[in-house]
Parts: sequence; structure tokens; C-alpha cells
Amino acid sequence: MSVGYRTPSALRGLNVVSRIPALHIATVSVTNAHSLRARPGIRFVRPLVPRIRADAAAPLQSAQAEWQSAAAHLERVPTSVLDRAAAVTIAVVDTGADLSSPALAARHPLAYNVTNGSTVVDDTVGHGTFVASLAAGFGGQAHLMVVQASRGATFSDVDEAAGIVWAVDHGARIVNLSLSGSQSSPTERAAVRYATKKGVLLVAAAGNGGQSGNRTSYPAALLGREGLVVGASTATGTRAAFSTTGRYVDLLAPGVGVLGAIAGTAANTLFTPALGTAGYGVGSGTSYSAPEVAGAAALVWAANPLLSATSVASMISSTASGHGVWSTDLGFGTLDAGAAVTKALASARTMPRRR
Repeated sequence: MSVGYRTPSALRGLNVVSRIPALHIATVSVTNAHSLRARPGIRFVRPLVPRIRADAAAPLQSAQAEWQSAAAHLERVPTSVLDRAAAVTIAVVDTGADLSSPALAARHPLAYNVTNGSTVVDDTVGHGTFVASLAAGFGGQAHLMVVQASRGATFSDVDEAAGIVWAVDHGARIVNLSLSGSQSSPTERAAVRYATKKGVLLVAAAGNGGQSGNRTSYPAALLGREGLVVGASTATGTRAAFSTTGRYVDLLAPGVGVLGAIAGTAANTLFTPALGTAGYGVGSGTSYSAPEVAGAAALVWAANPLLSATSVASMISSTASGHGVWSTDLGFGTLDAGAAVTKALASARTMPRRR
């Protein structure tokens, strides 16, 4: 059970599995939840809420050349901005990563596993490696942080929250969340508040429920104006049929047949191997759209470091293909990283310098 407590003494005598001290939340093993609720100093008691990866909801496409960077106009981003992104850290809270992958090894990511407190983040699923490689590919020289929050292939709201808090406390300016579920929890909401109050930009996958009830997806629906929720676009700029829609979805980014790194530590059944490109594969899902936007956010912050998280989110949404007009199908449109960086550079010339 996840437990909110007022002081650590409220947990005395309990079998505490893990804690998130910054949120005053713990995971405990109990046989009688009623007696736990009756203890002094306990704010709430909830069952753990599962989270799933927002990937492979649609049939995988045949291997093809990379198209996502051209679709987002990354070629319009100046080299100087790509280089300055090294000052921005993107955290990928996911299934870990294969740090020996050529797409990640040169970045020397900071790594941490919240499930066991170690720096071992071996990705036995492959999802986190693919996601991290897309953040790296879109983020110029942005520094990467790999935070494993899964136990094998399974996530919970508590491990997700612990991953968010650890990333925030260790310097992440952007946190990517390529996971989803149909329910939220006090623990997840507390973690989102913690990040936004610290000025961190959360980027979440919209979910892949567009053809299966289109239920509200969490944590996406919690982010509000301080974050970005990303659906999947096709190569023609339309919304992928599987991509969840809703008022909380901000924009789309390439999410059908995109190219990313395959983990050598995983079975990699999620991806179709890319022809002629060893170590890379092709996958579909809003899981892979979100890190592209996380990378673009790093470029916007590199172009103007004085922007707030809310301003970065607004700049990315307003320069998408919808030109500031929101629709149910497309949100504010498809990502245009080049236009967002151009707007950020212009804003940097007009903003007063801090003294």
C-alpha cells in the first residue's frame, strides 16, 4: 500500500518497503489496511496504481529511414543552440537504458535505479533505451539522466513518483514520462506538484487509447500549463489513430514508425530492426513522441535560458503547426522544433538580463 504520513514516527513498527521523504509518502507491506488508516499521523492509504508503457499500440511499421527529425525541422536549429543544450538535463523516467548503446554511451548519462537505490539501470525491456535515444537525438548536446522506475516490465505510481523526485533533486530541468494509466493517485499528484513548484518541465505521453475507449490518461491529464502532453503524429502530419485525444493533449510529434536505439540488454520484441542500421529499430506509440518534445524543450531552453517551464511549454505549443489554434484531433498541431527555437532566440534578445 502507498501511505501518506505527517511525520516519520507515524511509520514506526510498520514494514516499510520504500520511502519518498520529500513527499512524506512510503510504500508499506500490511495485512490489515483498516488498522493502518486508524494510526495517528497517517494522511492516506491507497493500493498501488499500475502504470504501463505507452508503446506499440499500433502494428509496427516496416523498417524505414529516419524521418522524425525532418518532420520536426531540426535542421533549422543553429549548431550553437545544439551545443548550448549541454547545460540542460533531460531525465528519462522509464525502464532504465542500455548505457553501452552507441546512441547513449557518448552522453555519459547520470543513472539511478529508484527500485533498489543503485546506479545499475540495465534495460531488460528495451523501452527506456529507445525513449532515451529519441530524447538524445532531438536534444542536441543535452545532458541525459536515466532513472529506472520499473521492476522488470511493471511500474507503479509510487516508483514513478520516486523517479520524478529523484530527477528533480539531482538537477533535471525536463522530466520525460512515457507511461500511462487510467487512474491517478495522491502520490502521483504530489510528485507532479513537487516538480512544477521547482520549475521543472514535465513531458508526458498522451497514451495509446484512441481506438480503445479513449479514456483519460495519467499522469498526462495532471500536467496543466506547466507541462506538455504529447500525442503521436504520422509522416503526413495527421494524428495516429491510436493516439489518445483530450483537452489536456497539447501537441503531436512523430510516433509511427520512428527510429530509435535497441537495447542489447533486452529481447527487443517491441521493435522492428532497421535495415542497414545496426543497433537501431522502428517503433510506434506516444511513448516515442514525448521524448522528441522533451529534446526540443532542451533546445528552447538553450536558446533562452531565462525562460520558465511554463514559457517553454507555451513556446513549443504556439509554434506547432496549428499556429496557436487548438483542436481535438491535433492539439496545437505537430511539433516544429526549428520554429520554437527561432521564437526562443527572438525572445532572448528582448528579455531584460538578470543582474
